[in-house]
Amino acid sequence: MNYLADEKKLLRYTYLLCCIIFLDLFLIKKTFDKGAIIMAVLIIILIGYSHFIIRRFFPDGDKFILIISSILSIIGIGVLYRLDNTVAIKQLIWFSMGVAGFIFIVVLLPDLERFKNLRYLYLVVTVVVMSLGTLFAPEQFGSKNWITVFGVKFQPSEFGKLFLVAYLASALKEYESFKNLIEPAIVVMISLGFMVLQKDLGSALIFFGISVTMLYIATSKFKYVATCIGLFIIGGFISYKLFGHVRLRIMIWKDPLKYASNESMQIVQSLIAIASGGLFGSGLGLGYPNFVPINQTDFIFAAICEELGLLTGIAIIILYFILFYRCSRAALRANNNFSRLLAVGYSATIASQVLVIIGGVMSIIPLTGITLPLVSYGGSSMIITFFSLGILQKISEEGV
Repeated sequence: MNYLADEKKLLRYTYLLCCIIFLDLFLIKKTFDKGAIIMAVLIIILIGYSHFIIRRFFPDGDKFILIISSILSIIGIGVLYRLDNTVAIKQLIWFSMGVAGFIFIVVLLPDLERFKNLRYLYLVVTVVVMSLGTLFAPEQFGSKNWITVFGVKFQPSEFGKLFLVAYLASALKEYESFKNLIEPAIVVMISLGFMVLQKDLGSALIFFGISVTMLYIATSKFKYVATCIGLFIIGGFISYKLFGHVRLRIMIWKDPLKYASNESMQIVQSLIAIASGGLFGSGLGLGYPNFVPINQTDFIFAAICEELGLLTGIAIIILYFILFYRCSRAALRANNNFSRLLAVGYSATIASQVLVIIGGVMSIIPLTGITLPLVSYGGSSMIITFFSLGILQKISEEGV
């Protein structure tokens, strides 16, 4: 009963946060922005309805997964609305589609254990999807990771993450000896190879993090992890020697101020924005986030820190940590190895993506162009993240 009370209390705070953000956006313009109020009402209705449906059909699972992901989405949509109303409206549509997918998976999808033997289907789809960027994507900002189909632009590697985790879960669920690891190792190397050819270093880091995490959970042998790390370092060194794009990212990371007027302008502007915001920020609508390039996707964290402060940035990181913790708990509830590995894989996906992009924006690691899950603008990222969370929610419900 206390669990339900805490859940309802957090949900009320979520509604309050939404009201505060969009009320601020309503007031900061010279003429009151009625669109901000409409956005708030639509978001609250969507979150409330989705929570009601999940609790109505499955009362026992971990509902904090949906609530925390909704909080992060509210922050993202609010900041995007401050930057560009049109982009925020599109993001609300993607958010609605993501939540619809979440509900579909939890309510209508059969028991996940039925999907455990589709290993080779996952393998084929993974390899095909990973190759699309290499074969068909035009080069943009030094990478080849976006393609357009029937007028819809999306990033194939986002869908690749979904199927790679499913494949590894299916392949590693009955691990017995080293021979069981040969095929998964080849699939992972092919996937990483495509990411290197596409110069998508961020996705390569994420796929590596996913694979190593699932390998350790499946085998409990650190020697395999150490071997993978060693091979990844060797592969990174070879990539550094072969690709100028990789050398440029390392050069910028080592001394961003030296190239501030050209190659490292993005990261320098990001660091200036974070520093100028201080602990409490300049206030929503009172900063200059448009000085930061690509502030709606890759560098939205810098825009948030400038206007809402570093404390808000830290709070967002804590929210991601809590989301990762709640998702990881689903693995403990899983009633079979396939579901357990799925939970670990999708939890590691979110954690890896957050660490890579925030680390890059703050120049802790070399910058890689990926989105901040649920916060950055991006349809494919939003939908795939909610699909992953839906599967995690389903695992938490089935394991009760």
